[in-house]
Amino acid sequence: MKKTIYVLIFSLVVISGFVFSFSTFANSEIKNDTKISSKPLSNLEKRKKWEASPDGIKFNEWKDSPEGKKVQASYEKIKNEINAYAEMEAVVTSVTFQLPTTNPSSPKWLVMKINDEDYMMQFIPEDFQKLNSLKVNDKIIIKSRSAGFSNNHPYLILSSNYIEYNNKVLFERDLSKNDGC
Repeated sequence: MKKTIYVLIFSLVVISGFVFSFSTFANSEIKNDTKISSKPLSNLEKRKKWEASPDGIKFNEWKDSPEGKKVQASYEKIKNEINAYAEMEAVVTSVTFQLPTTNPSSPKWLVMKINDEDYMMQFIPEDFQKLNSLKVNDKIIIKSRSAGFSNNHPYLILSSNYIEYNNKVLFERDLSKNDGC
């Protein structure tokens, strides 16, 4: 009688093991299939998807327009200085530039000329207050780490990293506060 009970229990354990193994195998196959289909898009795939979107189409049309080509050409004139994070001499052309439908808490813009080309820098209002002593035609020294194109802006947008006026640093971005951004 004991042998029969042991044989039944042993058989039950073996069968349960097979069922468990099979269900685990089947679940892993399902998970593997899911992983393949939910694979993150590569940068190239993301870019192609964005370029096919209405915003991407609008941007590419602007990029091919005379205005877009002018902005791209202005980048070419200073890209070496941006890559080297070198000083650039600029003349302030506007400290009050605003985009249409701008509210008071919106970013503020400093517009300047570098080698006869117009450029923009964007600031949050509290950072822009550090520049309140600047006036049109003031000569400043700037440094920028990057630049951006936008079909919503008339000029190349420079990162606002460093501004000096009359040998006094008016603004310097503290990269340690933004994880290096």
